[in-house]
Amino acid sequence: MAYNLAMANLVGLMDAAALDAKQERLFATLAGLGRVIIAYSGGTDSAYLAWAANRVLGNHAIAVTADSASIPESHKRDAEDFVRRFGIAHEYIETHEFENPDYLKNDANRCFHCKDELFTQLEAVGQARGIAHIIYGVNQDDLGDYRPGQNAAKIHQVKAPLVEAGLSKAEIRELSRVAGLPTWDRPASACLSSRIPYGTPVTIQNIKTVEKGEEEIFPDSMSQSMAEGWRSGAAKALERENAALLDAAPLAA
Repeated sequence: MAYNLAMANLVGLMDAAALDAKQERLFATLAGLGRVIIAYSGGTDSAYLAWAANRVLGNHAIAVTADSASIPESHKRDAEDFVRRFGIAHEYIETHEFENPDYLKNDANRCFHCKDELFTQLEAVGQARGIAHIIYGVNQDDLGDYRPGQNAAKIHQVKAPLVEAGLSKAEIRELSRVAGLPTWDRPASACLSSRIPYGTPVTIQNIKTVEKGEEEIFPDSMSQSMAEGWRSGAAKALERENAALLDAAPLAA
């Protein structure tokens, strides 16, 4: 509840006309692409992008989710519920990051290897179907963070329409709320591999152990916002620990 109230206070300060103008800019960008594949995780940003692409392009926009062990089954169910509710074309595609030793060793570039694999698979789908453009839900605020996945997006020439429209996270939440999207107040939640500290190898076994533990801590009766809020806080704490490890690494050499 406190999270929702804080968001409501923030978005209430926004200029509705300016937000509408940014959304129209997004729609125009999507229209110019013609046919797209959306890298869709079901989070706030990718859900809003999938909704917008579907509104503009209809069945010429396909949301594709990685069928990866690193994505909690509960997130997949939520992603499926969203696309079903809004009539968005949706598919899964297998990714094989757990076959990559560079991913398994779990260093600071783990996210690069994950996104590199995802975009490689999405490129194959696009080539097979004659779809030239892959888009993903990075937003303006993300550009200042350490996100190796953005490097993978650049290599694969994946487009970022939310950035092109100048949309921040808070603005995406507000536009999602106005559009009636249930994801508008969903806290950020990283993949299961992010629960494993840098330097500890990632395996399907250890992330599934994490997933099982989280399911026991957060039963279905607990609100999604409460559960995701805890996960987000835990992930951020681990990110701080990982950052400290990285800072200390040169001293240990």
